[in-house]
Amino acid sequence: MSIADDPDRAPARSHLYAMGLSEEEMRRPVVGIASTWTGTMPCNLNHRDLAAQVAEGVRAAGGLPMEFNTIAVSDNLTMHTPGMRTSLISREVIADSIELMGRAHGFDALVAIVGCDKTVPAAIMALARLDVPSVVLYSGSMLPGRWRGKDVTIQDMWEALGEREVGRMDQADLDDLAKHACPGAGTCAAQYTANTMGTVADFLGLAPFGVGDIPATVPDKEAAARRVGEIAMRALAADARPSKVLTADALHNAIVSVAAMGGSTNAVLHLLAIAREAGLPLEIDRIGEICRQVPIITGLKPSGGDGTALDLWRAGGTALVVRRLLEAGLLRENVTLVDGRSLADVAADARETPGQTVVAGADRPFKPRGALAILRGSLAPGGCVLKLGGKDDFRHEGPARVFDSEADCYTAIQQGQIVAGDVIVVRYEGPAGGPGMREMLSITGPLVGRGLGSSVALVTDGRFSGVSHGLVIGHVAPEAYHGGPIALVRDGDAIVIDSAAGTLDLLVPEEELAARRAAWQRPDRPVERGVLTKYVATVASASDGAVTA
Repeated sequence: MSIADDPDRAPARSHLYAMGLSEEEMRRPVVGIASTWTGTMPCNLNHRDLAAQVAEGVRAAGGLPMEFNTIAVSDNLTMHTPGMRTSLISREVIADSIELMGRAHGFDALVAIVGCDKTVPAAIMALARLDVPSVVLYSGSMLPGRWRGKDVTIQDMWEALGEREVGRMDQADLDDLAKHACPGAGTCAAQYTANTMGTVADFLGLAPFGVGDIPATVPDKEAAARRVGEIAMRALAADARPSKVLTADALHNAIVSVAAMGGSTNAVLHLLAIAREAGLPLEIDRIGEICRQVPIITGLKPSGGDGTALDLWRAGGTALVVRRLLEAGLLRENVTLVDGRSLADVAADARETPGQTVVAGADRPFKPRGALAILRGSLAPGGCVLKLGGKDDFRHEGPARVFDSEADCYTAIQQGQIVAGDVIVVRYEGPAGGPGMREMLSITGPLVGRGLGSSVALVTDGRFSGVSHGLVIGHVAPEAYHGGPIALVRDGDAIVIDSAAGTLDLLVPEEELAARRAAWQRPDRPVERGVLTKYVATVASASDGAVTA
């Protein structure tokens, strides 16, 4: 019985009348539209406009749209500040808030409008919990900036910090670059974390292929958003629930997309969390196995080439990537897509731009192997993530330079204390230790800018921005806060990274490590309050997705 016809729901109808709704509208299926709009960043700035377009599409298809909002944290604006501790935590808050709204209001279907990094996995996690017919709308990438005759993105800004420190750029140039690198609304403009996860939403089957590719400020985006409203109504009619879409085969395809498109290390955390919510078994080693088998077939920053998200869209978009991956036999076709198409349909619909150079075939890839590798060893018995970025296998052995915070390491880099061959160790930045597992872009960017990106390794129990590249290893588990081996490393200890063997080892005798372990004490730090206290008490290891329940 609808709310319009239930005699006992008269008080509820009173509030709906207050909103200007008619009895006819109250009898329609209700589609919740979850927007992650905030006015604190460009990444999600178009979400209110997109929500209005989705609502039009829902109404036109006979539904009643109801919009609501949740939070989003800007990784770029919080980078290298205490605020970065909130970024990964926001994934849990966003997921919980969408779930709460869905449970409270009993929506018949949902559309989640997502953009900046954590909003995509958070929405998918919530949709998996609620299990009503659902569609994800990725709000789109920012256009690249243009500076001195070349395309630039936020990656250029962070690497320019290192260039300034070694005299290759002055402050005036840095400030001028800042005015041009980010020209308008949208997520960061290449295959960084947001676009990686937008692609994951496509390959999981919850987002219609082709819609997320459209940049945020291109007029086509509004019409695409209206179509998403119509797709949500069709998904409701077809009972296309996340439990039917989020299958083991869909999860496999999503991992393949991360590998093939040179995606972010953050995808490991998020895929593990999504799999858990969907009730699907997934271990980090399985992600590593797939990444070893899949070449990088897109020439996108930061791991495959110099292309941006705009270049990918113009070339043919993710649909063209689907075609190439199907041709290579790398995707599982027995999946359900929320818009009713098959992967074969998507591939057939792809429109490849003649002469495009962004999407290659698997037989002639940009890089021979995927973006990521999973390592284990005496320094990371619980596993860790190497951002291989398509590089050939390598072995790096060097002395440890140990820092108990990102800030201390950043100061050492600025002062020129890091030299080629070093293995930087940044610890107590894990999920519980940070708390919040901050990204290390303020370290990786300047290292690359100083010309040390290929000669200095960075090992941390924190994580990395999708912008980061170089010899970088994150998510070391167990983390230092819980007494993992990374807590026992001292300056000068030899550390060996062997990507071919899949190992990360600390070359210190076991008896010496035992003595250090016996003497180790967790460092004092200010007592957290509120959400940080809750997070530290409940967060799991990075190897389990840093989930909190």
